[in-house]
Amino acid sequence: MTLTLRYAARSDVGLVRSNNQDSAYAGPHLLAVADGMGGHAGGDVASRLAIAALAPLDSTEHGPEEALTDLEHTVERARQDLVRASDADPELVGMGTTVTALLHTGTTLVMAHLGDSRAYLLRDGRLTQVTVDHTFVQHLVDTGRISPEEAEHHPQRNVVMRVLGDFDVDLTPDMSVREARAGDRWLLCSDGLSGFVTPEQITEVLAETPSPDDAADLLITLSMTAGSTDNITVIVADVVDDDASTTQESVAAVPVEGVTVPQVVGAAATGELPDVLTTPVETSESTPAATDPDDDEDDEDPDDEADDTDARPRRRRRPWLTALVVLVVLGGVGYGLWWAYGWTQQQYYVGVADGEVAVYQGIPASAGPITLSTAVELTGTPVSDLPDYWTERLDGSIRASSEAEARERADRLIAEAAPEPTPSPTPTPSPTPKATPSSTPSPKATATKAGGGSKG
Repeated sequence: MTLTLRYAARSDVGLVRSNNQDSAYAGPHLLAVADGMGGHAGGDVASRLAIAALAPLDSTEHGPEEALTDLEHTVERARQDLVRASDADPELVGMGTTVTALLHTGTTLVMAHLGDSRAYLLRDGRLTQVTVDHTFVQHLVDTGRISPEEAEHHPQRNVVMRVLGDFDVDLTPDMSVREARAGDRWLLCSDGLSGFVTPEQITEVLAETPSPDDAADLLITLSMTAGSTDNITVIVADVVDDDASTTQESVAAVPVEGVTVPQVVGAAATGELPDVLTTPVETSESTPAATDPDDDEDDEDPDDEADDTDARPRRRRRPWLTALVVLVVLGGVGYGLWWAYGWTQQQYYVGVADGEVAVYQGIPASAGPITLSTAVELTGTPVSDLPDYWTERLDGSIRASSEAEARERADRLIAEAAPEPTPSPTPTPSPTPKATPSSTPSPKATATKAGGGSKG
């Protein structure tokens, strides 16, 4: 069985942005999406550099063992390209990009992932989100601070914590190996799609649209209709058995003289790379690069290349620029921590303090020696008076957006948990003895009659 990819790539600037900072590449062996960030020009360059570094992987057949290493090393090479580009042009300092890439080899797909671009797999009609977002909000979901439903509408859902950046920090991407199965359909996309089109809509399009080309177009249209405020980039790719279909009439890849032409969209298709970036991509197969033999004469020291199997162009050192980058990064981290703490102090929950049901401000967690919550009101209801089932709910899972709402939820819980009083039996009234008739009623009988008409 020979598995191949039929693919379609699309990218649109969207309804709000003035330029497209997304880039994508789709070829016979490689699918990759990069969502750039870092200003008007920086995001364009960052995503373009990432795709430029990854694209040469599509030109070589990789063995299953080499593919994982090749992809991981190439992502690192892309990061170094960002560093060199920002060294050469200070206006690019601070740029970064997400990277989500699939490298196909035989019956295997190797994946690298950094950021909040996503990969989905439709298999047997069921859609699965394969990647995990590297965002602050996803971290809150993973640690139980907020629910997935709350994450969808969180004001800081686009704050990315791990990206491919131009700073000298090694952020290892998530690497994984997956089975390539005939009949699978893959979707790689930027958050311009996933942040606005629901998983149900995505499933419907991927499951009911036979052509990857038409599916990609329809997903872009849905995102625009939903009012996407970001650039929108999608790749739809089908895994097909080449042995079962010899015609290979792919609607997504254009045959030219028997060669499948890859698709490059977004910023990578419209811009040029900085001149400083001329390093070829090295793979574990040690494929000789098509270079001029005379280029060896330009090496400063041939012995250095022999000693360093991963020789790279030397970067010009600018101590002041490095210091500036460090300050920017530290400032960004500091601001992020300050914002995150401020956000926690706008949250409330119902918990236990001094043995009583209490209202807390903050979230039930700590950051090192700092506790992120404080009891602000005791309800006066001892926890020991509540059934065990209700006590178990006082673990911080009852959340609220204000102190008043938290108190209301605490009161409701107490009211629901309080045992209903057992009604005491109503005594059966004894019959009033009949008086013996006589000509003259006794005083006692008169009093009984008079009292019989009152509600005593």
